Amino acid sequence: MKRYLLAVVSALILASASSASAQVTFDVRIGTPPPPPRVYRVPPPPGPGYKWVEGYWYPAGRRWAWHNGYWTLPPYEGAYWVAPYYEGGRYIAGRWEGRRGDVFHDHRWDRERRRDERREPRRERGRSDR
Repeated sequence: MKRYLLAVVSALILASASSASAQVTFDVRIGTPPPPPRVYRVPPPPGPGYKWVEGYWYPAGRRWAWHNGYWTLPPYEGAYWVAPYYEGGRYIAGRWEGRRGDVFHDHRWDRERRRDERREPRRERGRSDR
């Protein structure tokens, strides 16, 4: 009986260890779709290499909040912006993707002048390196 229990516990530990290395995706469930995008004028880029991130709605608690579009340098060379979207009652966050991994925009960075540039990929919320 002890050997049987040991075998069962060992199998459970191995199963949980293998699932712990699985990839994690990030989305938010919110009941209503976001309002239509706002209309605004896109200013000229501040310099070479800057990319425009289009404005978007994102969930803030139980409501939608607007994030103005902005110019920024990508977090690393070769990264490209994947806009956030709402599908089937789920909000999928926008992110920078590329060969070095995904970088999700953190709204706490909005007060900073440089926003997304030179940020390290956050692997706990996105997919691993490609």
